[in-house]
Amino acid sequence: MSDSDPARDWAARIGFNDESVEPGVWRYARAKRARIVIDAADYFDCMQQAMLRARQRVLMIGWDFDTRIHLSQGRRWWEKGTKRTYPSRLGSFIPWLARHNDKLEIRILKWSLSVVQFAQRGSMALDVLRWMPHRRIDFKFDTAHPVGCSHHQKIVVIDGDFAVCGGIDMTTRRWDTREHRTIDRRRRRPDKALHGPWHDATMMVEGEIGEALEELGRARWVRAGGKPLKPAARSDHSVWPEHLAADFENVEIGIARTRAEYEGVRKVDEIEQLFLQHIAQAKHFIYAENQYFASRKIAEAMAVRLSEPDPPEIIIVHPHSADGWIESKAMNPARARLVAAVRALDTQDRFHLYVPHTNDTPIYVHAKITIVDDCIFRIGSANFNNRSLGLDSECDVFIDCNRPGNAHCHTRIRELRHSLLAEHCGLQQHEVGPLIEKHGSMAGMIASLGIERRRTLRPYHPAKLTDLEIELADRAMLDPEKPAELFEVTPPERGLFRRGSLLARSMRRLERKRLRK
Repeated sequence: MSDSDPARDWAARIGFNDESVEPGVWRYARAKRARIVIDAADYFDCMQQAMLRARQRVLMIGWDFDTRIHLSQGRRWWEKGTKRTYPSRLGSFIPWLARHNDKLEIRILKWSLSVVQFAQRGSMALDVLRWMPHRRIDFKFDTAHPVGCSHHQKIVVIDGDFAVCGGIDMTTRRWDTREHRTIDRRRRRPDKALHGPWHDATMMVEGEIGEALEELGRARWVRAGGKPLKPAARSDHSVWPEHLAADFENVEIGIARTRAEYEGVRKVDEIEQLFLQHIAQAKHFIYAENQYFASRKIAEAMAVRLSEPDPPEIIIVHPHSADGWIESKAMNPARARLVAAVRALDTQDRFHLYVPHTNDTPIYVHAKITIVDDCIFRIGSANFNNRSLGLDSECDVFIDCNRPGNAHCHTRIRELRHSLLAEHCGLQQHEVGPLIEKHGSMAGMIASLGIERRRTLRPYHPAKLTDLEIELADRAMLDPEKPAELFEVTPPERGLFRRGSLLARSMRRLERKRLRK
């Protein structure tokens, strides 16, 4: 870069180091402790505990944020005169924190398209108006991205030392327990309507990694138009929730980002590079939970591995359908086309996609987890789709046992994988390892369990697509790889099946077979 490069000038003005330390990684930092939190019931409880212990700053950065949700503890509005405690409703809990700690500042950054949601959430607008007199509460919409892109990171930093990075937004329709009951009357929207089972995950960290995520969060705050924030002062005080055991201690954690080029600030594609590295490194298996499977580059990388003489087992747990009409029209057909092409190359039956169910009800998977050989544990906001690799702002964190000082993490990563499989299959965690060994693979274990259980992983079967759905999917019209392509009619050779690729050759063979029938 030249000395007058806008990206470098912007970063220098706020003291932000924007450079990657290596391909696919923005920063490595040590954590005193880290915990994987599965599902939002535990997450909301932990976050409430941490915020109650905050002394300096709560910085919340998310795709969505809904003040109408209730946290795990506290009084309801009708108990205000009888219970001398904090409110459970998030919109009231935030100013309560500010009133009861005159040193605490609270900064909230939410994606700009949520202005539309904001207008539909009447009481949320009133909450934000009530916050305005509080000089130490600041709520902003993030518009610092190209048209059609989004701010998708889910980061919380408290007092500069404690941080969260993962897939859970503090919003409606996220709350659920690991039971994922078919009907759970605690699982309600703000309008009291019940919502379905929802699976999600995030990572809580403490230590230098919290400082790194605070630096990233402060930079994003400035990019979105906020005034520069000073780093939180170092302190021996910890906001780590009481009685929350750590999964990892004294561990190095890496951070990877996605950011589209915008107003002279360069594109960042660390997440894409890291996904491709992790897929290439797998020797035995890849276990993933993700909201989508619609990325050409990820599917191509997996196809290359599956074409090898001894490919790794690839297990992907994902939802039956994308959430929302637009998302389903964009992601479902692309998934069906890519899966067909990859399966045709999978001659050794190593590629499996599953949908978790509770009884006959599909569980929506919003988690973004990738585990490779029990040596890499990765979690964040990025999906297996084109938006997460090049359009939206994303942040993932990961633990790699091959990094110095991380060898002790291997056993706990395996236990976390077994815990997730146990959750989805209705097993006890200790049963998973022996069953995998008995049946030779994760897929073998899943098949042996059948579907006559309350909790099951059921194989994904694509729905039949219309000609229009195939055309839109193959051209990646609704999930392009570059911001400029959002408003173009993408030619087929720049879509899912690029000339000369394994996926393209596989799809051509499938089309020839179809025509011969």
